[in-house]
Amino acid sequence: MNGKFQVGDWRVDPSLNTLALNGTTIRVEPKVMEVLVCLASQPGEPVSKEKILSAVWPETFVSDDVLIRSVSELRRVFEDDAKQPRFIQTIPKRGYRLVAPVARTNGGWPASMAASTEWEPARAGHQPSWVRGLAGLGGAVLLLSMFFVLKGDGLRGWLSRKAGLPPIHSLAVLPLQNLSGDPAQEYFADAMTEELITELSRISALNVISRTSVMPYKESKKSLPAIARELHADAIVEGSILRSGDRVRVTAQLIYAANDTNVWAESYDRDLQDLLTLQSAVASAIASEIRVKLTTQEQARLGKARRLNLQALEVYLRGNRQLELSDALEWTNGKQKLYIDGMKAAQSCFEQAIQIDPYYAPGYVGLAKSVQWDPVSPERIESAREALHRAIALDESLADAHLELAELLYHRDWNWSAAETELRHSIELNPSFAHAHAQYADYLDAMGRFEEGLREFQLVLALDPGHEWVPNTYYRRRQYDQAIEMYQNDVKLGVFGIYAHWDLGHAYAAAGRHDEAVREFAEMMRMLEFRETANAMDRALLQQGYRAAYREWALAFEHLDAGGRFVPPAFIAFVHGLSGQKDRAFAWLEKAYQVRDGNLTDLNSDPIWDALRSDPRFEDLVKRVGLPR
Repeated sequence: MNGKFQVGDWRVDPSLNTLALNGTTIRVEPKVMEVLVCLASQPGEPVSKEKILSAVWPETFVSDDVLIRSVSELRRVFEDDAKQPRFIQTIPKRGYRLVAPVARTNGGWPASMAASTEWEPARAGHQPSWVRGLAGLGGAVLLLSMFFVLKGDGLRGWLSRKAGLPPIHSLAVLPLQNLSGDPAQEYFADAMTEELITELSRISALNVISRTSVMPYKESKKSLPAIARELHADAIVEGSILRSGDRVRVTAQLIYAANDTNVWAESYDRDLQDLLTLQSAVASAIASEIRVKLTTQEQARLGKARRLNLQALEVYLRGNRQLELSDALEWTNGKQKLYIDGMKAAQSCFEQAIQIDPYYAPGYVGLAKSVQWDPVSPERIESAREALHRAIALDESLADAHLELAELLYHRDWNWSAAETELRHSIELNPSFAHAHAQYADYLDAMGRFEEGLREFQLVLALDPGHEWVPNTYYRRRQYDQAIEMYQNDVKLGVFGIYAHWDLGHAYAAAGRHDEAVREFAEMMRMLEFRETANAMDRALLQQGYRAAYREWALAFEHLDAGGRFVPPAFIAFVHGLSGQKDRAFAWLEKAYQVRDGNLTDLNSDPIWDALRSDPRFEDLVKRVGLPR
């Protein structure tokens, strides 16, 4: 590309920094020309921002803004539209692609320098009718099936040419970009991302980073190598989607993170109905392409066709979104009615999905989650149990259904052996299911199997560093300095919201640093909009000490409970225990036992109970709950 060349109808002379068209010559800055030369050296292929910056500004630190300005200048010259590019396409979080054809000025269009017509967008005024009519993102999780199937030699061909590429053991699927322009449709794109993650997570030889860790990178400006480093992923999958009626266009690419190599990229225009049988095949195709070996059971599971009704799926996704919105309100002051109304709305969505398709197993799992807004209602618990058994009967391979059933057996029934069976089965079905590993770690600690629990904790940290409840291996093992350091970092980074202050408060209290614990608990209450309680705790701490502050907190909980606002009795009990009021603590522990408060599963393992542990009443309670002694 050192000599003259042509981009579309434009003649480019790098030696003069000029671009000419129909007798008009435009001169650009030398660095702008170098950016164009860099893109033209790989026509039709994505070129990373890092590669352009290192080529054009070697050994010089410049921000991305300089590159953005250079690309904008080229677009101005070409009269190009970034939204419907005819020359330069932006690859989100990745770099740029020269989509216009490139040729040497001495004639000929060498294949090695011709932009792929698959990638070339329609010129203005000549778009296919389905593109002109794009009206929002919709449809199904299955659209991601197009990522790695049906097209050419894909990654396998690339691997044969790039034999030096190390094996890919861990993968992160970034949120699929919604190009519809309709923010209300974002949850569809998010759901498709989650479904691809779930399908890939079924492969035991591949660690797939969980949804909670990748979702914060939605719209992130960080480079893909940086994201991969933070997520400890070998490779990144990213893409975008547009849909009109039954026509869909998806662009997707796989990036090997260590050297920022574009492994595979493609654009597809397909009929939606052609994708319905491909959901499980996607994971199999990716595993084959990156040379991941599947077990016989995984091959059978991934090859199994699953029922899907698009109308039921769409209603189900709305229910899932409603669940997420409602969960954020559960403990917020004054939002209890909104929380319950939201859970009932979610329940209605799941019931509608089941009515549309009585054989749609995920609908029953959603129903089980939504009916449990009253955790002490035996009727609602039984409704949840029935829904989960129905889901498993319809599709035994649903790891989420087995996990939800395990949580009922563990936290509600205190049926330890049955709970472990379901937890282990959930993990077997989905080896990268971080939430299942987290629950199993909790279970193992409760059973006193700390060495096994440690291994599960470490798996969670590897699979899902962004989990809202990151297990702290130090806290339950009484290594408080390390536990406090970990939680302090969470608070400093502003991650996990109220849970970071809750966990840090527990660690401070267990370490005997009660003044600091009170301040963290008060801050948590303030974030939950219980400002009067938080202020009362602050005043009591200042005037009378930490025990008085704990008493203020416990009285606030009791007042809420008396007013009909459910507060887990075990919460009130442990606060009374911290304040030194043992008799009141055991009175509330007895209430917790009567309503089968799930928090009692931590009696053996949580240091917060150490203040009560020497009392004979505590030993009796552990025996009645049935925990190992």
